[in-house]
Amino acid sequence: MDLNKIIDAMDSAELDSLLLIKPENINYLSGYRPTSMSFIIITEDATLYTSKMDMEDASNNSKISLVEYESIDKLKENLKGKVGIEKSMPVSVYEKFSDGFELKITDIIESARIIKSPDEVKNIRKAITIAEKSLLALEFQGKENEIAAHLEFNLKSNGSTKPAFNTIVASGKNSSMPHATISTSNLESPVVIDWGAVYNNYCSDLSRTLIEGEKQAEIFNIVLEAQLEAIKAIKPGIKASHVDDVARSVIEEYGYGDNFIHSTGHGLGLEVHENPTLAKKSEFILEKDMVVTVEPGIYIKDQFGVRIEDDILVKNRGKVLSSIKKSIN
Repeated sequence: MDLNKIIDAMDSAELDSLLLIKPENINYLSGYRPTSMSFIIITEDATLYTSKMDMEDASNNSKISLVEYESIDKLKENLKGKVGIEKSMPVSVYEKFSDGFELKITDIIESARIIKSPDEVKNIRKAITIAEKSLLALEFQGKENEIAAHLEFNLKSNGSTKPAFNTIVASGKNSSMPHATISTSNLESPVVIDWGAVYNNYCSDLSRTLIEGEKQAEIFNIVLEAQLEAIKAIKPGIKASHVDDVARSVIEEYGYGDNFIHSTGHGLGLEVHENPTLAKKSEFILEKDMVVTVEPGIYIKDQFGVRIEDDILVKNRGKVLSSIKKSIN
């Protein structure tokens, strides 16, 4: 995090103060992940305000000045002029600050977070390693919910703070739904697993599909071709929408365009879903040191689905950070 660049961005946006409440943004700026209501105010410098019960933890981890949070009124005394706020700020909090200040929604911090530092990439790599190790230790027998529980147990046992999101284990007909709810049904083929770890607050996000039979293998190979072509297309300077178009074009050529029902990928970091999006209408331009997922899928209603997902670092080309085999048994 380069505070000077953020202050320069504030100047360009004609902001006198920046008020942050989103935990991921606070974590990005301070190195501390709040567990209760916390704020950062940036003017000429940055200060973290957190509750008394979090002061010890914050003092051990925060890289910026730390003050105990007392009240909104006390906080207001440290703001000045036009105040930048996050679009995710709750309305209830917005109303408390709108009296007396001109508030303007800004994505300064989210924009800064898109480009990952070497330390951020290192944390994401570790989260990927934990996730891969956790999956490879599984035995795919029993019920969907049992497999998901074992996988989440493995994640924590291997060093993940928590699952990066609700683990998906979807088998048989359930696999035709990208965000299927885990059932208590016995595993059927295919089995789609979508899972991720969290290390030092950074996420990984991976998907694999276990298949059997010719029809599933046919769909798997189409999805794999789409993913590999999309990864080849990744490089600095291209629109994120182009990556989506490449993956989508492969799937359309085989006649399954209507069965690819989500975007090709998304940014990854302190949140499992962040900018840039790899979607049809995305205007983002890829830059070096972005980290994105590439996860095409084909979903045939009432039959089955296949998804393959890996985490990619943008360098001169797309560098695959995950190493687990595309096809696992």
